[in-house]
Amino acid sequence: MIVRGGGDLATGVIQKLWHVGFKILVLETECPLAIRRTVSVCDAIFQKEQRVEDLVAVRITSLKDCAKCWQQNKLPVFVDQTASAIQQLKPLIVIDAILAKKNLGTHRGMAPITIALGPGFSAPQDVDVVIETMRGHRLGRLYFEGTALPNTGIPGEIGGKSAERVVHAPASGQVTHLKNIGDLVLKGEALFFIDQVPVYSPLTGTLRGLISEKVTCYQGLKCADVDPRPVEKVDCLTISDKARALGGAVLEAIFMIGRRKNVL
Repeated sequence: MIVRGGGDLATGVIQKLWHVGFKILVLETECPLAIRRTVSVCDAIFQKEQRVEDLVAVRITSLKDCAKCWQQNKLPVFVDQTASAIQQLKPLIVIDAILAKKNLGTHRGMAPITIALGPGFSAPQDVDVVIETMRGHRLGRLYFEGTALPNTGIPGEIGGKSAERVVHAPASGQVTHLKNIGDLVLKGEALFFIDQVPVYSPLTGTLRGLISEKVTCYQGLKCADVDPRPVEKVDCLTISDKARALGGAVLEAIFMIGRRKNVL
């Protein structure tokens, strides 16, 4: 199985499928932009190895290293933005969990079972099934015909706050951290620099997401996320309820499609 994308929601999907025994290869970009890095396997691209709960992800430089990783019960993560590995490995299942809000090239011809998360895809034209990613009543719903709800551009509400909890880069440049994920921060407190420009917390709360210092930001890039809920309700080190829900939805989709096509 190949999963495109290794951010926090993708990681919830990956862990669920890993637990039930699928051999998975994750494809990522050279510079992942995930901010919830403590719960994202894509951070293995920067750190060489990343642990999320019981899942250990390792950056590999050759597809030949996949088998060794699986033997060691480790998850291989490979830089392959164009997904050329799919043609070489011919997986049974391809999952697009990039969550780019648009299709970056995933199509039904890639594998017998194709699944995509979020808006930007239409089933069955692009993939076999599209999975709803918007918080609320429809989260995790499977669409065998049609699309997920359109992107509103407004983050899901947490602790009564939505757009105001997310920090976007006010300028372009190199990131230097002043705070770490999990820190308690005050409204107006500096979180990081972009070159010489300080970037401040919009709220008092827990710093839940923070972009890597190895990323060169561009103006408008999502760089941080402050959770305003009481500290005892914030967990920056474990997979979220939303990510786990999506993992269950993908698992359901795999077996539904597999039975219909008689490939599982």
